[in-house]
Amino acid sequence: MLHAEVGVDQRGAPTLTWHFDQTALEREQATDGWYALLTNLDPAHTDAAGVLARYKGQEVVERRYGAFKGPLAVAPMFLQSNRRIQALVTVICLALLIFCLVERQVRRAIAPHLTLDGRYVGQPAKPTGRLIFQALAGLRLLPATGHDPPIIPQPVPLQARLLELLDVDPTQLP
Repeated sequence: MLHAEVGVDQRGAPTLTWHFDQTALEREQATDGWYALLTNLDPAHTDAAGVLARYKGQEVVERRYGAFKGPLAVAPMFLQSNRRIQALVTVICLALLIFCLVERQVRRAIAPHLTLDGRYVGQPAKPTGRLIFQALAGLRLLPATGHDPPIIPQPVPLQARLLELLDVDPTQLP
C-alpha cells in the first residue's frame, strides 16, 4: 500500500514523501479476482465450479425477466381478484417459456455456429428470441380453401430458414 509522510524542509516549506509497501501490495494482488459465494447446495451434488456456473447463470434469468417489459409487451393492468392475477402471471410465464424454447431450438439447430445470416444486411446476428419473432412477424399463412391446402406466400429466406430450424411447417396439422 501507499505510505506517505508530510514534513517540512530546511527552509520551512512543506514536503511530502511517499513509497509503496511492496509486501502489502503483493498480499493484496494474491487475492485479486477472488470472491466468496455462499450456497445452500449439497456439496455431494455440486462442486465449486458448479456453484460458480450457477452464480454466473443468474444473468440469463435476469435478462429473461427483462423480456417481460420488451418483446412480450406486458402493460399495466388492473385486475379485480387474486385468481385473475395468478392466471395472468401463468399466461405470461408460459409465453416467456415459449419465447426461451424457440431461442434455444434455433441456437441448437445452428450449433456450433453462434450467428445466423439474413437478419441484418451483411452482418450475421446472434439469434435471440426477440430477433427470431421479429423476423417471423411478417409471415402470413393463407388458410385452406376448398381443395387447396394452406400456404405461406413466399416467405423471405430468413423466415424459411427459421421455420426449417424450428422444424415447423405451419401448413401441416400437428
